[in-house]
Amino acid sequence: MKFFIDTANLAEIKEAQAMGILDGVTTNPSLMAKEGISGKDNIFRHYKAICDIVDGDVSAEVIATDYEGMIREGEELVTIDEKIVVKIPMIKDGIKAIKYFSNKGIRTNCTLVFSAGQALLAAKAGASYVSPFIGRLDDISVDGMDLIAQIVLIYANYGYETEVLAASIRGPIHIIKCAELGADVMTGPLSAITALLKHPLTDSGLEKFLADHKKVNG
Repeated sequence: MKFFIDTANLAEIKEAQAMGILDGVTTNPSLMAKEGISGKDNIFRHYKAICDIVDGDVSAEVIATDYEGMIREGEELVTIDEKIVVKIPMIKDGIKAIKYFSNKGIRTNCTLVFSAGQALLAAKAGASYVSPFIGRLDDISVDGMDLIAQIVLIYANYGYETEVLAASIRGPIHIIKCAELGADVMTGPLSAITALLKHPLTDSGLEKFLADHKKVNG
């Protein structure tokens, strides 16, 4: 499973990269706004700064919701760096845009996916990634993992090359469950990734090892 970090914070991206387990970054307009990044030139510079840190794909989302606007923005975004993947919303014009980009050899990430039918359309249009938002489904008392399982099964049935990118990850259990179900990628906050490090028996075991070493060696 690939690990992406869902943020526009450069310090967090650098920390995840330094751990040696980071495969890419996903961003969206809300995450950019959270970092106080505004204006096209500043946003593009920030994307470039992210690309300079990571080795893998960086999803950059379009703002337009019409076909022509998405095409225009997507073609501009891919000029920033070869790592850029154009993030397109799951709407009718979005599917048309994904098909256009696929025909041009431009990679895409279909975002805001909440059903298996939406994921099927994205794959048929040639999306590189599809992003089901499992945390937001959990928020409305729908098991997001059921959707991951459906998409993984459907893609396997027909040999779709679209990667299942589990998004809206809230914690380490989400990550483990997605890995069990065969999601290709997870994207979430740094806190969810670092939480995988934690176990009380690891802490107590290390404490005992160090205490025993001190007894003998002073």
